[in-house]
Amino acid sequence: MDGSPVETPMIKTPRGLLFPRDMEVLKPRIAGSLRRGIYETKEGDAVLRIVQPNDVVLELGGGLGYISTLVAKRSEAAHVHVYEANAALAEYIARVHDANGVENATVHHAMLGKRKGTKDFHVRGNILASSTDEAHGDAVLRTETVDVVNAGQQTKAIKPTVLVCDIEGGEAELLPEMDLSSLRAAVVELHPQWIGPEGVNAVFGALMGAGLAYYPKLSTQKIVTFRRAWPLK
Repeated sequence: MDGSPVETPMIKTPRGLLFPRDMEVLKPRIAGSLRRGIYETKEGDAVLRIVQPNDVVLELGGGLGYISTLVAKRSEAAHVHVYEANAALAEYIARVHDANGVENATVHHAMLGKRKGTKDFHVRGNILASSTDEAHGDAVLRTETVDVVNAGQQTKAIKPTVLVCDIEGGEAELLPEMDLSSLRAAVVELHPQWIGPEGVNAVFGALMGAGLAYYPKLSTQKIVTFRRAWPLK
């Protein structure tokens, strides 16, 4: 042994993004999706077409760090703020950013909510399906306590121009509590199987109330995109 550090094996996506081969996070199905370039493809395409130079992007639910890394490396966004409730994923996202040389992103291990406090977060075998909802999804492996920061205060401080949201059914409860006035656009993954029609209406109502309109050109099934304005052609 010469004492040299052991390099972590990486998975490289067709877009050139690198992901540490961590067996606890990258289950075979997820790893395969990354290799084939089919992981979060629709959401990634919509976000890249929405983000403009100097945008401040707020991502709720960082997942593997795919979207934040894609935005940081393939757009001219000024900064990306990522909020991730799962401690293991927050740590993994930081490793992904480091592997890809991302310098214009900040990972926050916390949740946004109506008021400051803490909340139970349920971790599942499918780590990407973990959420605050104990009833929906696979069996819960463990429950962690996560810090909650005031949604209104955080959005006022960050002043995001683009919102990216994938929080496993929490969108209906959270978006109406946020200050969305600084947004130019938003890309939201809906979970209608959990939030129902009332929840879908709550999401649309919050974004429309902030002056944004549904943008069908970059919306696909559960991925819904909103813009403040666009040319009529």
